[in-house]
Amino acid sequence: MKNIFFYLCTITLIFSCKNEVKIAPNTEAETTEKIQFSIVIHGGAGTIKKENMTPEKEAAYKQKLEEAIRVGYTILKNGGTSLDAVEKTINVMEDSPLFNAGKGAVFTHEGYNEHDASIMDGKTLNAGASAGTKTVKHPINLARAVMENSPHVMLSGKGAEVFAKEQGLEIVDPSYFYTESRMKSLERVKASENNKIASFYDETLKDTKFGTVGCAALDKHGNLAAGTSTGGMTNKRWGRIGDAPIIGAGTYANNTTCAVSSTGWGEYFIRGMVAYDISALMAYKGLSLAEASKEVIQNKLPSIGNGEGNGGIIAIDKHGNMVMEFNTSGMYRASMNDKGELYIGMYKD
Repeated sequence: MKNIFFYLCTITLIFSCKNEVKIAPNTEAETTEKIQFSIVIHGGAGTIKKENMTPEKEAAYKQKLEEAIRVGYTILKNGGTSLDAVEKTINVMEDSPLFNAGKGAVFTHEGYNEHDASIMDGKTLNAGASAGTKTVKHPINLARAVMENSPHVMLSGKGAEVFAKEQGLEIVDPSYFYTESRMKSLERVKASENNKIASFYDETLKDTKFGTVGCAALDKHGNLAAGTSTGGMTNKRWGRIGDAPIIGAGTYANNTTCAVSSTGWGEYFIRGMVAYDISALMAYKGLSLAEASKEVIQNKLPSIGNGEGNGGIIAIDKHGNMVMEFNTSGMYRASMNDKGELYIGMYKD
């Protein structure tokens, strides 16, 4: 009887062990399926409607968005850092006259181009920003130099330009940033100040407070980063600075939650601390990135300033999940994951 009992126990143990061994491949499969890296970008939110877009212009935006995001994707795929991916991706958009950043920056009331930018490292919470520069070709590079090569978080104006020269960054004549389309936009805005009816019916004037480029990325090392660059608001005066260089408003990154870049009417993004608010809702209320982004962009932001809190964000959480949330009629945007799956959008889907 004892022998039979021993035999049954042995058989049971063998089958149990076999079942346990079979579990291992499933666990490995889940680990393999985990998102290793991802990247998401925006080229600004605003009155972006298909009926106002020519096929040629739509194709140009899509081509540039794809070009930009593939630069960052390649860096991440090859094991590069999220900071490098963010910086180099934004450089592509800063070099394009299509976007309100770098080469395509809008004009101030006095007829200058003034640039703002910021970048943040989710691993260390280090951050850098620059504001009001007129001669730095790539403002996002200056923001990173401030973060890595100075004890400060933000530099502005002439001092920031002196620092940029000392860092060996590319300096250009202010005329480099001149584009005919941006100058015409300034002229329309100035004319509308004395013609309220024209201002009401011209939808292009509604976007004078919008326009930014941004990027958020997760690398193979598990580190998040985000960056934002802009020319600010058309016809801005008195050294106005928007949300783009403000850490917590225009840019935020924290490895424990998410990385965010904002685009919209900067004053309201500053008052709402939009980028940080999304991270805080995740950290303190346990919301997912999608839930937090929707709450801030669709509910909280519009409630600031009698419904004039308009714009959007792109973001990535620590698991590689991406969100592109906006409350305007459109937002130039693109994303890629570690499988190489590319998404490009412009209008409300």
